[in-house]
Amino acid sequence: MFGIYLKRELSRRKKAALVIAMGLALGIALVITVNSVSAGMQQAQDKVLKSLYGLGTDMTVTKAQAAPSSNSSGRPKFDFNAKSSSSTKQSSDRVMTQGGQSLASSLVTKVASQKGVASAVGALTLNVTKVDGSFTQGTAKSSTSSGSGGSSQQGGPGGNQGGGNTGAPQVQGGGASFDVNSYSVAGVDVTDQDLGPLATSKITSGKTFTTAQTNAKVAVVSKSYAKENKYTVGKTFKISGTKYTIIGIATPDSSESTTDVYLPLKQAQTLGDAKNKVTTIYVKATDSKQITAVKTTIQKNISGTTVTTSADLASTVSGSLSTASNLATSVGKWLSIAVLVAAFLVAALLTSSAVSRRVREFGTLKALGWPSRKVTRQVVGESIVNGLIGGALGIAIGLGAAYAVTAISPKLTAELGSTGGGGGMGGGPGGGGPGRQAVKNTMEIALSAPVSVTTIALAAGLAITGGLIAGAMGGWRASRMRPADALRSVS
Repeated sequence: MFGIYLKRELSRRKKAALVIAMGLALGIALVITVNSVSAGMQQAQDKVLKSLYGLGTDMTVTKAQAAPSSNSSGRPKFDFNAKSSSSTKQSSDRVMTQGGQSLASSLVTKVASQKGVASAVGALTLNVTKVDGSFTQGTAKSSTSSGSGGSSQQGGPGGNQGGGNTGAPQVQGGGASFDVNSYSVAGVDVTDQDLGPLATSKITSGKTFTTAQTNAKVAVVSKSYAKENKYTVGKTFKISGTKYTIIGIATPDSSESTTDVYLPLKQAQTLGDAKNKVTTIYVKATDSKQITAVKTTIQKNISGTTVTTSADLASTVSGSLSTASNLATSVGKWLSIAVLVAAFLVAALLTSSAVSRRVREFGTLKALGWPSRKVTRQVVGESIVNGLIGGALGIAIGLGAAYAVTAISPKLTAELGSTGGGGGMGGGPGGGGPGRQAVKNTMEIALSAPVSVTTIALAAGLAITGGLIAGAMGGWRASRMRPADALRSVS
């Protein structure tokens, strides 16, 4: 009887049922869309943080950069002298550690022994600035600081032309022309590459380091750097006179790499005159839920260091990704709640109004012996069916909206700033840890909107909840009707 009556009444009131269902559908569709976009934002932020950190890295340990002395600017300087009237060519490499003060390699073992630490790996980040110059007629003295990319400076008598680097060359009584090219080098612990600079990259050509190559003159270069310099596996290049053979090309999992060259740690330490030193210690915790406690333990037991977690890094990410994420988690969440409340309220009012128009019907049923609970059950049943229809429509609309976002894949930018301490964590992919300090790396992330089973279950639950709320309101209204109401409704 219940099923037959339910089917008949829904068939008679298709338009009213569709209006109620569509109200619920819009609210549920918005919830699915906001949830899926928020999940996409979270995935994008995870990619950014993995690029900053390294796969599996929970925190890094660095040491704050010391202030330069009064007679030093803290920047590398290059001095060239050419007194011959003929052109004189000179070339020089300047290798400097970056990302803060160096830490003793022994601290890696000490960090690894702390409670809650699963593993720890040290790395050394260097910046190499190569200057090739040509000087004529007189003395040319130049001083420049390291920069990224290449630039060309030309100076005539008493001045210079061109620009792009801080501390432009000063040429007196002669002419000068030189190129400045800067690139980053990361020293990798070849015995444990699951953490550290290479963790977020995969070798797409050649091979990675072997555990036997702890001090071998071999290198892995990033895909972008290899393309820029036309490097392939097997080719060689020099740093400060030392020749290295390229054994692999590394492609970062996301965005562009800000580390150009990877060397075995001992080779990097030799180049940077930093024997038994590292600039960054990458740490993996035994339990991701205990990261804050592990950070506190390391800071307490190893003084003078800066410990940076993924939560600290997240606060340094700005740009449209950060703005959109904030909107999705704050405005989007409250907008979804407001629309859902409105949808539930409208469904309840429409159901109550529909019950009021059925006074004769329900009054007659009561006169025939239907108890109030049976009438209420009938109304609630109709409302739940309306809710399920609305849920199905809402899921379809929400899935369509999520698919559209994924298909369009709008580009969001994430600008990676730096935190305090060891020069920040703006190293970017592959570099991890303190990368090119004082340089903000901008990444482009394609937004997707994945829909999880949990989101679908939430939508179904909301549909049933909406039907129950509407049914409760309508059932309460129907239960108050009396057989006399049916007689009064007859004109």
